[in-house]
Amino acid sequence: MNSGRPRLVEGGRPADDPRVLAVLEVLGGERAPVVAQRWAVDVAVLHRWVRDFVEAGTAQVTNRPDEDQARQRDRFLAAFAHETRTPLAVAQGWVAMLAEEELPPAMVQRTVARLAEALTRLAERSRDVELMAAASLGLVRPAPEAVRVGDLVADLEPAPEVGGEGPGVELLVDPELFGRVLRDLWREAGAARPEPDSLALEVRRTAPWVEVRVVRRGSPVDPQVLRALFEPFDLNDDASGVTIGLYLARALAVAHGGAVGLDQDEDGTSFWVRVPERRLAGSS
Repeated sequence: MNSGRPRLVEGGRPADDPRVLAVLEVLGGERAPVVAQRWAVDVAVLHRWVRDFVEAGTAQVTNRPDEDQARQRDRFLAAFAHETRTPLAVAQGWVAMLAEEELPPAMVQRTVARLAEALTRLAERSRDVELMAAASLGLVRPAPEAVRVGDLVADLEPAPEVGGEGPGVELLVDPELFGRVLRDLWREAGAARPEPDSLALEVRRTAPWVEVRVVRRGSPVDPQVLRALFEPFDLNDDASGVTIGLYLARALAVAHGGAVGLDQDEDGTSFWVRVPERRLAGSS
């Protein structure tokens, strides 16, 4: 039964995971485009699943661990430290102020509010890193339900205009996980330099997909910067640590049977995510 919450699979992927079943069909001789259509998944994503499945199996059979595993682990730990250090330092600072017990009542109220903000941000970063680790191992199981695009982006800042087919379009997605995908696309599109002239959301149906685009008008972004956004642990702007970028967004989109990407021309850049119009076969 669908509990309404994404599930992090303990100890490995269930045998009835639709991603595994789709890969096994391809390895059994079925054509990838046919399998992709049957399971409502982008064929490029299916090819990636097959490649990862074969590489992982080869490493197990030959007892040859992935040469990059230790390096990825260390970079992951660095990412976690960077993403939590700032809100933790802020929270500690406000706690120290409260401990002085010399703040006027009005200042205490403000300090408690700032402390709550810092702790909320810390919890959000911790959840991001938890999901990033689980998604990289294929251990995230979305709990999809019908939800309007407008509800998914209601908390974005600044509040976006939703064009195209509008905010009333319904998606069959996990609200928490897909909300994070849209959050990251919106943030990265707005943070990339040079600063955009405008930022807006567009929703379009291109069967068998529903696509949500963050349309960034203005000067193009350096292509190297755009490519780096999809690396799991790219350096942040001041080179003081590493960031998650769009790695988590892409992993969560793939868990929904979809994909994340971007298009750019002289007028601007579009960050997009597409998901199947219908629920993945075999999902609860």
